[in-house]
Amino acid sequence: MSEVVNVAEIFGKNVFNETVMKERLPKSVFKKLKRTIEDGTELDPSIADVVAHAMKDWAIERGATHYTHWFQPLTGTTAEKHDSFISAPDAEGKVIMEFSGKELIKGEPDASSFPSGGLRATFEARGYTAWDCTSPAFLREDAAGVTLCIPTAFCSYKGEALDQKTPLLRSMQAIDTQALRILRLFGNTTSKRVVPSVGPEQEYFIVDRAKYLQRKDLIYAGRTLFGAMPPKGQELEDHYFGAIRERIGSYMNEVNQELWKLGVTAKTQHNEVAPAQHELAPIYDQANLAVDHNQIVMETLKKVAGRHGLTCLLHEKPFAGVNGSGKHNNWSLTTNDGINMLNPGDTPHENIQFLLVLGCIMKAIDTHADLLREAASDVGNDHRLGANEAPPAIISIFVGEQLEDVINQLCDTGAATHSKSGGKLSTGVATLPDLDKDATDRNRTSPFAFTGNKFEFRMVGSSDSIAPANVVLNTIVAEAFKEAADELEKAEDFDMAVHDMIKKLLSDHQRIIFNGNGYSDEWIAEAEKRGLPNIRSMVDAIPSLITDKAVKLYETFGVFTKAELESRVEVEYEAYAKAINIEARTMIDMAGKQIIPAVIRYTAALADSINKVKSACPDADVSVQTELLTETSDLLSEMKAALSDLQAITEESLAISDACACAHAYHEKVVPAMAALRAPADKLEMIVDKELWPFPSYGDLIFEV
Repeated sequence: MSEVVNVAEIFGKNVFNETVMKERLPKSVFKKLKRTIEDGTELDPSIADVVAHAMKDWAIERGATHYTHWFQPLTGTTAEKHDSFISAPDAEGKVIMEFSGKELIKGEPDASSFPSGGLRATFEARGYTAWDCTSPAFLREDAAGVTLCIPTAFCSYKGEALDQKTPLLRSMQAIDTQALRILRLFGNTTSKRVVPSVGPEQEYFIVDRAKYLQRKDLIYAGRTLFGAMPPKGQELEDHYFGAIRERIGSYMNEVNQELWKLGVTAKTQHNEVAPAQHELAPIYDQANLAVDHNQIVMETLKKVAGRHGLTCLLHEKPFAGVNGSGKHNNWSLTTNDGINMLNPGDTPHENIQFLLVLGCIMKAIDTHADLLREAASDVGNDHRLGANEAPPAIISIFVGEQLEDVINQLCDTGAATHSKSGGKLSTGVATLPDLDKDATDRNRTSPFAFTGNKFEFRMVGSSDSIAPANVVLNTIVAEAFKEAADELEKAEDFDMAVHDMIKKLLSDHQRIIFNGNGYSDEWIAEAEKRGLPNIRSMVDAIPSLITDKAVKLYETFGVFTKAELESRVEVEYEAYAKAINIEARTMIDMAGKQIIPAVIRYTAALADSINKVKSACPDADVSVQTELLTETSDLLSEMKAALSDLQAITEESLAISDACACAHAYHEKVVPAMAALRAPADKLEMIVDKELWPFPSYGDLIFEV
């Protein structure tokens, strides 16, 4: 039995949070800092030294020796450079532990090796990290000791965003400004700020580390590049929400404790659909904190797994044939005084403010579906979106029966007179209570689903940052709010104007509403009739970042400059090509050095066995052995030819200098060549003696944890 933990005692113990700041900072300094955090006002630089001194003392008391500016470059992971608190020794040879306001506010990591997409020349190395005081500093405890981590933004020498956080913070400012305009139109004069609230659900796989280390594809690519399906997969649906095995439970217990210490509100955990797949979900938080916390979650999942002899796989599709992993981004808009702008109330047909907000969101999603699709694009997600499994690559909105009925009333007659209610749900068992029934069911096939008082964007990849998705959501909704406010603020008759606007918004963008089965072929045909884009791959999604429409959107709200958008296009093309190149080279290595030699040993042993049987008994029937040898040899020949093709195509693609053309070559030529190599290899795995097969099978990996 593990030691009983009091969550209330450990929660946030490693965070320089409001409680700690209130205890350690002078009252005037605390008020100024809190004003910046809560109201979004500019940070007063005069308080930086005081905050830095208090932060340093708190960290050292907890055992910290180093601090780092913790940031999120365009690599998909986090980055950090550690500096100790010690200063130069004094005359007596003793060191003083120092940490200044300047060191707190600004860092200067070498930016030369981070992706920039041409924003910097190769020889330009200077980059800056800037303290994000709205996300509290925290202590990381690991084998390196205790380190004070300071969340920061990361920009170039000229001020361009080189990270995920800077545009996120810019987008939060944009939607704050425009959402307040909507609230003011409806007479709200008390709310001071509107903040996007986000709750990201994180899916992941857990495998035994010893088996993981025997597979080069998992080590280098994060997913299996070869592998035949075991006799059982997920078809019995017995893993989903099943009892958590003790080894996994022990792991989850430590993950929770580590996250709680860091102020991450890990709340829900369960087995997911696929064998060895699991999910962790936190309580909602403001968007930039949610982004930071999700990065902490991913780092913690991986770090703690090693302590238990396990490995955490965050790849979107580590195993073919079973469900991959995603990240559900639950998004809403909340005021500083607790008003959720996406709460429809009990009678949504009478909630004019909500209907306007809904109409604006419909417009935003319909107008910029390509940008939202692109925000969920990464190499691993190509195996999920519009490919081997759901959600579909087509952006649509699920609103449920209740809201769809209200929308239809407004579009058909110009007025909504009623809202469907949920009522009671009877189980038919006398000893069970009747349950309050929601007004609508959920739709697991929708990429953007309304779930009561929030929208769930279900397309983000499990290994990806949630920042891009929230940048898009914040900015496109800010645009729709701005256009609505620009018109309504000038209206002579506000009630009539808002009524007409809601009807127009709902009618013009009703095509984006779909409450049916998003996995069906019928929906693909229907979406095409509606004119909805179906962007199937990452390389096809990337150009949406630099359309005239996108550039105008982002420059209007100061979220991205055109140069920053162009740089991200370059970065994403390069990232795609590099990832597929690594996968292809790994396949070449595994096929040439492991699989083919194993098959040759098997065929040699089989041929030798046939010869021995014939020698001992010339009349013996060896047709089965001969047939097996022929089949294996044919597959081996097919595999060798496919290997040669993949080698040649990979070299040709790698030689292409243009990033866009290179990415397309990898997508259109290398990926199919990889599939052609995998097909005979997976068939051979089902024939060759398991003792000769050079690495653990799917069954070994997903059922023996």
